[in-house]
Amino acid sequence: MAEPQHQPQEEHLDVLTRTGEKTGISKPRGQVHRDGDYHRAVHTWIYSESTGELLLQRRSDCKDSWPGLWDISSAGHISAGDSSLFSARRELEEELGIKLPNDAFELLFVYLQECVINNGAFINNEYNDVYLVTTLAPIPLEAFTLQESEVSAVRYISIGEYKSSLASGDEQYVPYEVDGQYAQLFTIIEERYKENIESRSLSLQKQINRYAAIHLNPEMTGLSEGDKEALAYVLKASMVMDDIFYEQTWDSNPTLRDWLKENSSTSVINHLKWLYYSINKSPWSCLDENNPFLTTADSAVKLLTDATKPVSGWKGLEYRAAFPAIKPPGANFYPPDMDKKEFELWKSSLSDAEQKEAIDFFTVIRRHDVDLLSSTNGLGLKKSDDLYLVPFSEEYKSSLHKASEFLLKASELSDTSSLKRLLKAKADAFMSNYYYESDIAWMELDSKLDVTIGPYETYEDALFGYKATFEAFVGIRDDTATSQVKLFGDHLQQLEKNLPLDDCYKSDSVSAAPIRVIQLLFNAGDVKGPQTVAFNLPNDERIVNERGTCMVLLKNVSEAKFRHILQPIADVCIKDKQKQYIDFESFYTHTVCHECCHGIGPHTIVLPDGQQSTVRLELQEVHSALEEAKADIVGLWALKYLIDQGLLPKSFLKSMYVSFLAGCFRSIRFGLEEAHGKGQALQFNWLYDKGAFVLHSDGTFSVDFTKVEEAVEGLSREILTIQARGDKGSAKSLLKCYASMTQPLKDALEKLENVQVPVDIAPVFTVANNILEKTS
Repeated sequence: MAEPQHQPQEEHLDVLTRTGEKTGISKPRGQVHRDGDYHRAVHTWIYSESTGELLLQRRSDCKDSWPGLWDISSAGHISAGDSSLFSARRELEEELGIKLPNDAFELLFVYLQECVINNGAFINNEYNDVYLVTTLAPIPLEAFTLQESEVSAVRYISIGEYKSSLASGDEQYVPYEVDGQYAQLFTIIEERYKENIESRSLSLQKQINRYAAIHLNPEMTGLSEGDKEALAYVLKASMVMDDIFYEQTWDSNPTLRDWLKENSSTSVINHLKWLYYSINKSPWSCLDENNPFLTTADSAVKLLTDATKPVSGWKGLEYRAAFPAIKPPGANFYPPDMDKKEFELWKSSLSDAEQKEAIDFFTVIRRHDVDLLSSTNGLGLKKSDDLYLVPFSEEYKSSLHKASEFLLKASELSDTSSLKRLLKAKADAFMSNYYYESDIAWMELDSKLDVTIGPYETYEDALFGYKATFEAFVGIRDDTATSQVKLFGDHLQQLEKNLPLDDCYKSDSVSAAPIRVIQLLFNAGDVKGPQTVAFNLPNDERIVNERGTCMVLLKNVSEAKFRHILQPIADVCIKDKQKQYIDFESFYTHTVCHECCHGIGPHTIVLPDGQQSTVRLELQEVHSALEEAKADIVGLWALKYLIDQGLLPKSFLKSMYVSFLAGCFRSIRFGLEEAHGKGQALQFNWLYDKGAFVLHSDGTFSVDFTKVEEAVEGLSREILTIQARGDKGSAKSLLKCYASMTQPLKDALEKLENVQVPVDIAPVFTVANNILEKTS
């Protein structure tokens, strides 16, 4: 008797809510379309840059929807459990025989298609992720391998002709609204390629002009001979931090950097692209809510010789390395198509130890580069979980090995014991991925040559705020200024005890934070866009709980910002009678206090269910903005407290509030996608709402000294309590309510734009660059 024939099981799809969230239910494809369930799919368009044409496929006559009509280059459902980008790659390979890497796919937009066809038998409620693949020239038609059950033919058509055909309702084509949501496809491509070089050059120059180029060349006096020799190798190691940071920001970022640099001398506009890219270290502008200032049309060209079947006389497929208009929230720490839901589901399947590694500062999550056509079972589900963890020491092994060797050489040359220890410990940490000892060595550094190098800040990880970026700050310690700020570190426990926060949330073991003031010599890595005036590290809660933190203040950077930015802002935005209160000492002193206040308040917390956690883990992606707001506003509260205790002069009182008001406009100009800018908007709008900041008829602002103290204390209590409870919902509500670009802010920023006050500085490190040139 013949063996029974097993019919292949039907592809299952994830069922979504009307608003696009997963319900946790999956159903066979036929039932989904029968019942009108919302689900997901991918559309991939192939565009030929040189001819201005889109590739169309003719749907097979046996298709259950739109049979025999011309349609998208490639399309298909996202099977249950699969990701969007994986599906786009798989469908392109299955239908057309084109195998492309992740960086060929540019996600343009998400399109919701709701329609009923086949006399009501086929209901399509579909969220479509629309991708664009940009090739330099058309792919020869003989290079395609067509899937007969899906595709009967392919051809290229100009965008103009295709739009006209759709607009006229030509029945040869699957219908799309050319004046509706799908029109974004045509608008994006057309805008991209009708570039007016002159106007774009002016726009880029205007963006560049927001940064004042400032030479920072501190005196090298006081450095020992051994430390002078070590310095050259420290600077070389710092340069490596740049290479790693470019890679951390976005997976194709190093390729784009090399492409733009290589082509920077070919035209004026290419030179401007390179200059502004060098400031932002990515194609997204830090001062413009991370909006892109470049497009995929500006990107690197890559050649693939084996993307399709070979064609005689054709060298292969050349494509533009794509990047999305929206900066990837997970940077390059997670797969580009991973969302929060997938991460949490995957993490829950791990052991306790692996879960800790998954959210560790110093690991990345990667997806196996699977064979797309053999990676699914009969249901369209991936055969096994393809996510895995990689420690930084492996992910960036080559670069970290190079940096480690430079630091070891510097350690051998240095004749300062604590610096030797730090450099050796950091070199070891780069290779072991264990940073605890090196961070302790950094906190205990007592050296004229001050070095901060390694993975620290988590701002780039906008998905969760878990992963750290590499950076380097090299400076000459300012001994006089360092001795002057000792007051703040000595009174941290007293400040903690008196915080406007319920006593049950306060710590009785706050360590006095060492404070070092330096004159910045060089920085690299995560130092893009607006320049920091200080930092408070480490962020590792174990060390914060055991030892506290250490603060480094960049005094020459503060002086440059005050002189070139804050003073001009005050001239425009502050009421005449209060301009007398703007001074560098109050601005600088609040900066000191801001950094100190990172070290007080909630860090390790106990949740309502009794579990121990940290503020960072509970608040995730909103942690950075709220923490920056906390340090700022609690810093104001702390200065008032120290003045009341007779530890600071009373003359600071009005100056600190007015200087803070002027500083609000400075920080908000960084953009509300940046943690400091978002945190500053929250504070400004709160204080304005409480009447502490007053807008006058001439467009200037002043401080109401009778209301500001209560408003500062109220916001301090609000933020500290949210952190102490790990209350992410309240944190998001507070930011949603207050961290926005209100009309008073818009008007003030417009005035500053009109008089062309710089937004920030772009440091030029002449001394450090000369040292690097001599030793290269």
